[in-house]
Amino acid sequence: MAGAPTDRIPVLTILLPVLGVAIWFLIGKVGLEVLALVPAVALLGNVVAAVHHAEVVALRVGEPFGTLVLALSVTVIETGLIISMMLGAEPNPALLRDSIHAVVMLVLHGLAGLCIVVAAVRQREAEFRVEGANALLAVLLPMSVLVLVLPNHLVTVPGPFYSTRQLAFVSAACLGLYVAFLFIQTNWHRVYFLPVGEAETLAHDRPSGRITIASLGLLLVALLSVVLLAKSLAPALEGGVQAAGAPAAIVGVIIAAIVLLPETAAAVRAAARNRLQASINLSLGSGVASIGLTVPAVALVASWIGRPLELGITEGATVLMTLGFIVAVITYGTGRTNLLSGIVHLVLLATYIFTVFVP
Repeated sequence: MAGAPTDRIPVLTILLPVLGVAIWFLIGKVGLEVLALVPAVALLGNVVAAVHHAEVVALRVGEPFGTLVLALSVTVIETGLIISMMLGAEPNPALLRDSIHAVVMLVLHGLAGLCIVVAAVRQREAEFRVEGANALLAVLLPMSVLVLVLPNHLVTVPGPFYSTRQLAFVSAACLGLYVAFLFIQTNWHRVYFLPVGEAETLAHDRPSGRITIASLGLLLVALLSVVLLAKSLAPALEGGVQAAGAPAAIVGVIIAAIVLLPETAAAVRAAARNRLQASINLSLGSGVASIGLTVPAVALVASWIGRPLELGITEGATVLMTLGFIVAVITYGTGRTNLLSGIVHLVLLATYIFTVFVP
């Protein structure tokens, strides 16, 4: 996160959030047409702007709070994207499942695998803290099973659905796990999540209080802009998927890819600086935050508007996700990793993407 300037706020990151809100007011919802490029470009620009402002705040508060700020910001974007599309004319009851499943597989294999490869190319063997990685996996694994697997095996409601009480319990359980994880990460065992060899946060030029407050305000505007622009683009995205004959699940993958784009840049940058632990915090931490916060928020909205949530994944997807967690436990079990581990994770990511198109 050292890439963000600390003595000024780039003009573009000031203009983009305001411009995004203005575009939403002027254009509104757009279908599959050339005009959709305008809010699409503005949305991507606001994602980058939001990450920049989150990084400025992160530099002020230090690690592991820095990666936490970025993870929370990205989770707000994801939640806003899903809810805005849920409120559309043709809601997809499986959208939450598809996006959460995609986030889990992308962070577990895509983002983590890419960071391991980058770190291994530069260092041959990259080090991280086993305690921190295991803590993240210990929370991500049960969350994933509760949300994506368990609905298929309960009998109160047929199909991959939870009853109202079951969904409320699972949402509370995921939120409780996330709160417990935050307490461990930021309080009792903070050292578990610091890069190897760092007893305290790396010394960076800290932004002033004025810059930090301004970035925090612009961060909120940028997040609002992303949510509004996503709502504007929802018809175009759904129309594009239908026109291409792609499976509906690809919408969830696209949402996950959009929200993880800034995390990917920050995590890869950290891996290139031999700070693989920071990369792991960003990647796996995004998965934990995504389930721990997005699922309760979306479940609350779905209950309020009376729309069911299709959560359970298929048997084939369950097998692949189980294999992914087994490989992750092996990868993060020693405190060292190398190029082969990264390649294995990337192959599993390719397998997941392939099975989305060819189930």
